[in-house]
Amino acid sequence: MSFAVTRSLRPLAALLLLSGCASMGPLEAAPPSQAGQHAQPALMAGGYEYQLFVPQGAPIASLEKDGAKFPLLLFLHGSGERGSDVARVKAHGPPKIADRDPDFPFILISPLLPEEEDWDIAKLDAILDHAMATLPVDPDRVYLTGLSRGGHATWRWAAQEPTRFAAIAAVAGRGDPATACALKDLPVWALHGDRDDVVVPEGSFAMARAIRACGGRKSRLTIYPDLGHNAWDPAYADPALYLWLLSHRRGIED
Repeated sequence: MSFAVTRSLRPLAALLLLSGCASMGPLEAAPPSQAGQHAQPALMAGGYEYQLFVPQGAPIASLEKDGAKFPLLLFLHGSGERGSDVARVKAHGPPKIADRDPDFPFILISPLLPEEEDWDIAKLDAILDHAMATLPVDPDRVYLTGLSRGGHATWRWAAQEPTRFAAIAAVAGRGDPATACALKDLPVWALHGDRDDVVVPEGSFAMARAIRACGGRKSRLTIYPDLGHNAWDPAYADPALYLWLLSHRRGIED
């Protein structure tokens, strides 16, 4: 899966990582600033552990005022990866790809949801706030995606705080159409299998209709034919998804 994605994205990654980096110092040896993907402890009692991926060559040790800034992608996993082993978040999607490709062109944060819990937006906000304060993230290129339970939370978090993100992608997720008007100005891509009997595709259809009814013109909907709940394999294997995310900046009209 990763080969098609990484070959298509590598030229873009090189441009992102080389721009503005020549005068910046080497990476620190501490795991949070090493290139690659590394487990990070929870920021507070009851908070989420997470995987942090740093693209190869990203100068995380330097936070100089005029230094390079990088896109940040937040990934929320589904119910099957819940538990106490933070490595499980790498089973699917962006962290799986990033684990195989040092040039994946995002700083990537993938929190772990404990067993039997649902995503808590306040805890996710704490991780994002910490990343914005400690990593060279471009505040206008923060993206959110998630699958299944993480797709539900993607809709929910974005509707609650739409100005935090430049674009979102909800995979096999269900949103609340009553919140859709909050998303009318946010680029949204919903992806779903047409034979999903776990989260029925109406969960994505309803959000697309409601966003359009509010005047939104930045939403996309992909329905995979003859596919069940696992829409994440084709969605996250497609370079077009990442290129679409990177094509958006917060506050810029299309």
